[in-house]
Amino acid sequence: MMLRLLKHGRTPAGRLPRRWMSSGSHSKTTVMSFGDGSHGALGLPSSIIGMGSDAYEPTPIPGLPPDVVSVAAGHFHSLAVTSEGHVWAWGRNNEGQLGRDPLSPRETWNEPKRVEGLHKVRVQTAFASGVISAAIGDDGSLWVWGSSKRGQLGLGKGITNTALPLKIETLSGEDIVKVSLGWGHALALAKNGNLFGWGYYADGRIGKIGRELEISPLESNSIKPRSRGESSAIEAAEKSVMEAIEKEKDMPIIWEPGSIEELHELKVADVACGLDHSLVLCRDGMLFSGGSNVYGQLGRAIKDLGMQPVDINFLPLSIASGLGHSLAVCNDRSSEPTGNATSVVSWGWNKSSQLGREGPDNTPQVVEGLIGESPVSVSGGRAHSLALTAKKELWAWGCGRNGRLGLGSSADEAEPMLVEYLEGSDVIQAVAGLDHSLVLVSE
Repeated sequence: MMLRLLKHGRTPAGRLPRRWMSSGSHSKTTVMSFGDGSHGALGLPSSIIGMGSDAYEPTPIPGLPPDVVSVAAGHFHSLAVTSEGHVWAWGRNNEGQLGRDPLSPRETWNEPKRVEGLHKVRVQTAFASGVISAAIGDDGSLWVWGSSKRGQLGLGKGITNTALPLKIETLSGEDIVKVSLGWGHALALAKNGNLFGWGYYADGRIGKIGRELEISPLESNSIKPRSRGESSAIEAAEKSVMEAIEKEKDMPIIWEPGSIEELHELKVADVACGLDHSLVLCRDGMLFSGGSNVYGQLGRAIKDLGMQPVDINFLPLSIASGLGHSLAVCNDRSSEPTGNATSVVSWGWNKSSQLGREGPDNTPQVVEGLIGESPVSVSGGRAHSLALTAKKELWAWGCGRNGRLGLGSSADEAEPMLVEYLEGSDVIQAVAGLDHSLVLVSE
C-alpha cells in the first residue's frame, strides 16, 4: 500500500479511505502514526512507506494488539500500553530505550515488540524521552530502562544504563501517577500531589533539591563575550561551545528522586518537561516554570532560577511542553472551573509557527484558531503542536516537515488545522514526538 500525498491536506473527509477500520467491537483501538520515519518511530514496515520513509497522513501501525489504551512518544521512539498492562515499543534503540536485546538487528527496531522484563508488572501508563523509557505499575511503582549519562534513570549515583526495566526504589510507596522527561531531567507526580525531580538540574529546570542552583554551561545567555583578538564571531562561538562541553564533563546531577523545595507546601496537579525547561501546575491553579528561557518558554518576567510563577491570565487545566515551547489548556479566569469554555494558550519558541498564533512569543496568549473547539489536551514536539478536542477531533499546527502534522503535505501551518483524515473517527489520545506523531483511535 502506497501513501498518497494529499495536496495541502484538504481532501474531503468523505473521500478518504477507511482501510484501517474494522467492523468489530467498539472497544478495539488502533494506533496510527505520521511524520518522520527515519528512526523507525512510526512502527510502519517498509512495505507500506519504504525503508526509513515518512508518512504524511495518519497510518495504522500493524502488529500491535487491538486493546491499546494509551501511547507515548519519545524523541525518536514510541510506546504503547495495552489493557492487559503490557508495554510495546519501537523506534530508535541506540540507548536501549526499547527494552529489548541491544544486539537485536537495527532493521527490526521499527517493528513493535513487547518490552522484556516487565512480565511481573501490570503497567498503567508509559512515558518516554530521547534516551530512556518509563512505565508506572498499577501499584504506583516506577520502572525505567535505557541509557542516560545525565542521571535521568534515577537509579542511583553513577548508574547510567539498564537494558531491562528496573524499579526506582527511592520512590517505593509514593504511588506515582505521572512522569515527564526532558533532556536529562525528570519529574514524577504522586497521587497525593507530591512532586519529585532528578537528573540534570542546571538552570533550575527541576527546582531546588538540596543543592545550590547552577547555570548550564550550554545555556546561550551564560556564554561570555570573547576578546577582540579572536578572528571571527564563528571562531568565538565554536570556542565557547567547546569550553561549555568541557564544563559539562562535571555536570550538575541529582542521581535519585528528591522533593522540590520551592513546592513543599503545594499540591501538584500536572507536570510537563520540555528539552531543558519544566512546567508545574498546582491544584490551586498556580503555574510554575523553571529551566532555560532562551525562547521565552518560561512565560515569566522573573529571571530567578528555579520554579517561579508564570505570568498567565488564564486558569490552566493541563499543560504540555515541546522542545522549546509551552502549551496549556485553560479556562478563562471568569469561567467556572468545571465549565466547557476551554482554550489553548501558548508561549515560547515560534520559529515554525508552533505557537499557532501571532503576538509576543514570551507571553502566554490564546490560540484563537481553536476558540469554540473545546480542547481537552495538547502535546508539543520539536516544532509542531497537537490539540485534541471534546468532539474527539485532532488539530495540528506548526512545522509540517516529514508530514508530522498528518495533513498530507510538508507545508507549515501558522494556525490550527483539522486533521481531516481522522474525521468520523473517535480520537482518544494524541501525542507528539520530536518529529513524529501518534494517535490512538477507537473503532
